[in-house]
Amino acid sequence: MSLREETLNTVDNRALLKSVLVVAGPIALQSLIASSLNLVDNLMIGALGELALNAVGVSVQLFFIYWMFVFGFASGTATFMAQFYGVRDFVNIRRTTGFALCVAFAMGVLFFLTAILFPQYVLRIFTKYPEVIAAGVPYIRTGALTFLLVPITQAFTVALRATQQTHLPLIASVAGLCTNTFMNYCLIYGHFGMPRLGIQGAALATVIARVVELSILLFFIFGRNNVIKGPLREFFSFGRELAARVFRNALPTTINETMWGLGTSLYIAAFARISITAGAAVQACNTINNMFSMAAFSVGDAVLILVGQKLGEGKKNQAYEMAWKMLILGIAVGLLLGGLTIAFGKPILGLFDFSAAGAADAWKILIVYAATLFLAVYNGTIVTGVLRCGGDTRFAMLTEVGTVWLIGVPLAFITSLILKWPIFLAVLAVKLEEAVKCIFLTRRFFSRKWLNNVIGGLGDDQDGQTKSN
Repeated sequence: MSLREETLNTVDNRALLKSVLVVAGPIALQSLIASSLNLVDNLMIGALGELALNAVGVSVQLFFIYWMFVFGFASGTATFMAQFYGVRDFVNIRRTTGFALCVAFAMGVLFFLTAILFPQYVLRIFTKYPEVIAAGVPYIRTGALTFLLVPITQAFTVALRATQQTHLPLIASVAGLCTNTFMNYCLIYGHFGMPRLGIQGAALATVIARVVELSILLFFIFGRNNVIKGPLREFFSFGRELAARVFRNALPTTINETMWGLGTSLYIAAFARISITAGAAVQACNTINNMFSMAAFSVGDAVLILVGQKLGEGKKNQAYEMAWKMLILGIAVGLLLGGLTIAFGKPILGLFDFSAAGAADAWKILIVYAATLFLAVYNGTIVTGVLRCGGDTRFAMLTEVGTVWLIGVPLAFITSLILKWPIFLAVLAVKLEEAVKCIFLTRRFFSRKWLNNVIGGLGDDQDGQTKSN
């Protein structure tokens, strides 16, 4: 019997599934609610016409790129938080959280200044239509404050998830998203005596929602006796060694997610240059696809947290077995949600104010997304879960950035602007990068080179104190 056959009998399937549901369930629900409310937001904006929907679609790319930076750096720090939690070292969890907050906030200031001072230049990257740029500038400037709120929210969200308190970010997120939807209704159309601001109202609603979300999250941590709670100075007392090791691990994940986000934003830039209708169709399909796919990607979060804890405890065989079984679960979830995307996609698309050509394009694009969803979830689970939980972030970065920029981005522009393929065929061509990525990631998984303990030598308090709660 091989080593893999031996280790695949040591973890109880029922217990593993229960742990996955406890950790991933709230994350999946949070993603589903967020995507559903984002769909409602897009329907509200879409009611203003294809121009408004296209303007918001290209405007949010700046926010998306920053979000991928924050997500990437937070993912790199989550590796340490999960492994520290495996040995119940809350002091270093707080220090890692503080370090993540400092780096993400510093970058947020740069994005904030860009959004305030140069929004028109940002929009020219993603669209050639002056009317789209004119509509998008107020949206970006109004929403700029979110660049200073998101890094704080995300740093503490990762810490709560790493310590298996996934229900708390869920509650805060739901409150924020409900606020966002209500304020959108008021500010886009001018209900309840509020001004009618159009798409600028959507940006202002997002800022208000982010303030609500962050306030609730901070109350849960510092207003109650949470295990993450501690003296404020402790969050910023990270020593040079901890900061250096976290940064070395997080730098590849940050480059990975930022370059992936920038690359996928360039997909939008290429598709949006086909026509305003094509850009609107892609925006609508991305919103619907996210409603199903983001819930599936919670499997990757569960892998990072649960398998990372086993690596922190030094149990590599159990970590490998858990990761293998959760990958299979991820494929099953991806297939199921791909089917649901097809089943419910057409009725949802019918809610948008599309022309006949726009509706036809959107339905074909959505079929492409649904058919390839299982592959995207499989790849995402390996990158964000398997490789990152063991600190194998450099390989993940090289694979994702390489396939997006060497395959996806060139195909997006070649098919859209040179070959002038129909929009749905251009979207399908870009999916080739997922197929190539799958080959490299699968080989890496079976090599076991990702099974690493990254916290060795950092288990003790850096000031010589004992571990504390």
